[in-house]
Amino acid sequence: MAAKSLAPNDQVNFPLDPMMCVLVAGLLGLGLIMVSSATVEMSARTYGSPWYLLTRHLIYVVISLAGAIAAISIPIRVWQKLDITLLVLGFALLIAVLIPGIGREVNGSVRWISLGFFTIQGSEFLKLFVVIYIAGYLARRNGLVGAPLSGFAKPIGIVLALVTLLMIQPDFGACVVIMCAVLGVIFLAGAPLKHFMPLVAGCVIAAVFLVLLQPYRLARLTAFTDPWKHQFDGGYQLTQALIAFGRGDLFGLGLGNSIQKLFFLPEAHTDFLFSILSEELGVIAAALVVSAFCALVLRALWIGHKAQSLGLAFHAYVAFGAGLMLGIQACINLGVNLGLLPTKGLTLPLMSYGGNSLIVSCFMIGLVLRIGYEIGEQSARPVRRRSHGS
Repeated sequence: MAAKSLAPNDQVNFPLDPMMCVLVAGLLGLGLIMVSSATVEMSARTYGSPWYLLTRHLIYVVISLAGAIAAISIPIRVWQKLDITLLVLGFALLIAVLIPGIGREVNGSVRWISLGFFTIQGSEFLKLFVVIYIAGYLARRNGLVGAPLSGFAKPIGIVLALVTLLMIQPDFGACVVIMCAVLGVIFLAGAPLKHFMPLVAGCVIAAVFLVLLQPYRLARLTAFTDPWKHQFDGGYQLTQALIAFGRGDLFGLGLGNSIQKLFFLPEAHTDFLFSILSEELGVIAAALVVSAFCALVLRALWIGHKAQSLGLAFHAYVAFGAGLMLGIQACINLGVNLGLLPTKGLTLPLMSYGGNSLIVSCFMIGLVLRIGYEIGEQSARPVRRRSHGS
């Protein structure tokens, strides 16, 4: 509806950022191939068709690309007007999953709302809503530059309230991603270190407290320190992932030849897709994927920096937030697969099987591409005026 009301100069009429488009297309395409490989046996055994999960993933990719196109088509100023509305919607989703009869429990966590044909995971959409809200708040407050400590209280208090609702589900991984991304945007917005460092220290202390509060989180941390000692209980997934990396060596066993995906490694098509990729395509291919994510995040941050230099504050903070949200989640997923971080239920953005994560990731990419387009439009305006005058 919003796209129909656009003025003619709001329409995207020249190529979008080519580097970001190539990186996203490459990661989506490779993810589609790896999900196909990782789900063949599972689909055949569970659903009676080897292509069942691949077909669903392909549908998610199409929906996600449609979402990205929608984000590209709508001016950023529209999202700036909706920042509070989206924040309220985020709260509503987190509260809804806790209502008996609405929230759906899976593996002891209540994170999903079933719509029959699709299951909504509120914490995934919350990442997008928080990016837009924090960008709007910082834009209104001039990035908190020179603001007193009380200026930080409102956004941090709201984010902590959201984190509290996430912990009730529980979803510790989403809490870490959202808090780190929010702190990163506040830092890039020019927050003074004398206020920023206490915030970081407080978040670290809170994270440690949350780990110690639940025995299963402490058990995961204990297993992470020596996974081989706990390879048949808390360290099982990590040891199986490490075995996949060992088998893959430099060039891999070949596409489709993974042994770990044959029901040895749980969640091979979601949380541990990177391990299967490394086993089949080798460490070199895995290094290229890591490089692609690094380039994607740096490109988003560069677009944000460019917007900031042009005085487009909201644009800049949205680009920063989207880049950091995708980058932090990718870092955690890759760290878990490589045994550098404790096991956590986070998918690899743009690649892993999972509709909610894929849709939100592509929508964020669409926002960044739209920001890049509007930056190009603003940069070109003085040139056009000079050409007209001559």
